[in-house]
This record gives sequence, structure tokens and C-alpha cells, in this order.
Amino acid sequence: MENETHCCEKRHLATTLVRGTSLFEARTGAVSTPIYQSAAFRHPGLNQSTGFDYSRAANPTRTELEKTIALAEGGKYGLAFSTGMGAISAIIKIYKPGDHFILSEDIYGGTYRLFTEYYEKYGFAFSWVDTSIPGSIEKSLRKETKAIFVETPSNPMMKVTDIAATAEMIHRQGGDLIVDNTFLSPWFQNPLKFGADMVIHSGTKYLAGHNDTLAGFIIHSRDDLEEPLRQAQMSEGASLSPFDSWLTLRGLKTLPLRMERHEKNSARIAEWLRNHKRIEKVFYTGFEDHPQYQISKKQSRGSNGMISFYLKDPSDVPVLLKSVSLILFAESLGGVESLLTYPLVQTHGAIPEQMRLSSGVNEKLMRLSVGLEDADDLIDDLDTALEACAAAGKKL
Repeated sequence: MENETHCCEKRHLATTLVRGTSLFEARTGAVSTPIYQSAAFRHPGLNQSTGFDYSRAANPTRTELEKTIALAEGGKYGLAFSTGMGAISAIIKIYKPGDHFILSEDIYGGTYRLFTEYYEKYGFAFSWVDTSIPGSIEKSLRKETKAIFVETPSNPMMKVTDIAATAEMIHRQGGDLIVDNTFLSPWFQNPLKFGADMVIHSGTKYLAGHNDTLAGFIIHSRDDLEEPLRQAQMSEGASLSPFDSWLTLRGLKTLPLRMERHEKNSARIAEWLRNHKRIEKVFYTGFEDHPQYQISKKQSRGSNGMISFYLKDPSDVPVLLKSVSLILFAESLGGVESLLTYPLVQTHGAIPEQMRLSSGVNEKLMRLSVGLEDADDLIDDLDTALEACAAAGKKL
């Protein structure tokens, strides 16, 4: 078994994503990992186990997925959850009331809601700062700060946090760095290699990739964290189902191809948006004049399919959302279909107005998840919708 793991570690990432860690199902030779749609597993005898007892604790399909995603991120352990929020909720269980956390200020609104509406009342403390500015993190550190939680790039302002520098800061006082790597996926970024202690994914997004399943992941390499995280997963019961595990395994097989196409499409569309008269500003990590472009080049191997932009006229928002046809007005990202989101009332509606505005999430902001359609068709759709805005509103 150790030799098999060693061989897996030497394979290229694309091969790991396509073939997983087992290559095929050993008993039957099945090329596709079977869906072990079973809640319970037979014991050979008293105090004996096949390694699988009850699917909430472990399931063969989920185990193959967990091993594959761990290897893809360069980690030792992977845990698969029913949602990304389930993964984040499990992480908080390894800390104690009174612990303090620093988080990216423009973090996903659901994460903000989870921490402030639920975990604050259990005695945890949270500070929300612009983690793309190292000085902001340093000023917010307290003796009771136990973790820094960053999205990089952030959702939706596309700010980039220096993972290595942030890890060094929190490690100096014995704390942990948690990185949400949803926006770049293991294909473009591996935070553990830069000092992160835990990596989070909403597997619903790029990993599964087809807007047809919910999933979440924690990946890490620390033996001291594995047992408490595994206990939290089993005890709370937010483990990923066998069928959704299989869907995510299937999605991972095409992740390299999809991420390359997402990046290619988004680069074209971001440049087109930047030159449109009704667009005020475009936020895209692939631009060479992005404030943290050099950090991106240092810690990632590419961009993604995410673009945010300000409309010049906020009255264009409802017209744009109603006028797109190929691009869908929907609240998600990372799938093969292009989706347009209005963060102010959707993904970041739970964040207080003052905090939302200070981070840049205002009434003019749109977020576009660029899919795998032909870029020309997507540009035509945006152009038609923006022309509708011009017809409905004032000339700019």
C-alpha cells in the first residue's frame, strides 16, 4: 500500500485527477469507481470490520474521492462534506470559545453569516480585514488569535492574499492558516505548499464543475488535526453521499481541461468588458495591472473563470439581469454554464451595509462566472444585454 501511495505521488496532477488513487476497482476491474449506495456494511465477526461500518463514518466511494482530492492538493488527508459550509463548520469545532479569527473582509456572505449569527454566540471572536494588505493582518493579530481564514482570490472583489507571508505571521504565534481555494482549484493553486494548514473547497463549484451537485472539502497534512476533524465530520453528519461523491470524482477527471477553457474564455471577456462604455471597472486576477498580480504569479499557475465588474449606472442592473439570455442569472459559480450574480442582494446580502461597501460590494457590482460556451457567443450576449441597458437608460 505504501508503494502504491508513493507511485501516486510521482504522477502528474492531470493523471491523478483522471485516474484517482486506485486506478480501477480491484475486485471487478471496473474503470469507474462504483457508487456504493449502502448505509451499512456487514461485519465479518465480533470486533471485526472491513474498514467500512456505516456510511456516515466512511463509504468506499467517498474514501476514493477524499484520497484523490488530498493527493491533488498535495495533502495527506482529505475529508468530503455535503457542502462547503459543512466543511467550514467542521473546522470551527477544533477551536475553543474565546479563540479569535481573522478573515478576509469580502468573504462569501454565507461564511460571514455562519460565523456571526451562530459561532459568535458560542464565544468565538472574528475580525474582518483586507487580507491582501499584510499590514492589516498584523494590526488585527491578538494573543488569542488562533487562525486566519482567507479566500484568495476573494469573492467577489478578486483580491489576492500572500499565502506564504500570511502563514508565517500566524505560525509565529502558534496559529493556523486556513485557505479557501475554491476560485482557483488544485489545478491552478496549492496553498499547502505555501504554508497553509488547511485548504477549503466548495466542491460544488469547479471541482464537480457541472452545476449538478453540492460538496465541500477540507485538505490538510497534519496528524494532530485528522482525528478531531474526522470526528466532527462523523458526529455532525455532514459527510458527502456516495452518489455525490461519484459525481465529484467524475467532475475531477475533466478539471484540467475545464480550468484551461475557463481561463481562456474569461481573459477574452474581461478585456472586452474593460473596453465597454457602460462598464466602469473590471476586477480580474489575470490583468497584469491587478494590484496583486505578482503575488498571483508567485503562488498560482493561472487565473480562473471569475470576473467582477462595476457598471457605470446602477440603474442598468435590473435591465442587464433580465436581458442576458445565454448567460443565466443564477447564484453559483464554477460550472460549465456561465452565470451572472448580483452580490449585493445574493451572495453578500447577509453582510452589513457598511462592511459590504467598505470592501467594494456596492449597488454597481456584478459577478460573472464564465463557463465553457464559445467566448464569442458570451460576448454577443453581454453586448446585446448592455445595448438593452443603453436603450432603457441614459446615454453615457
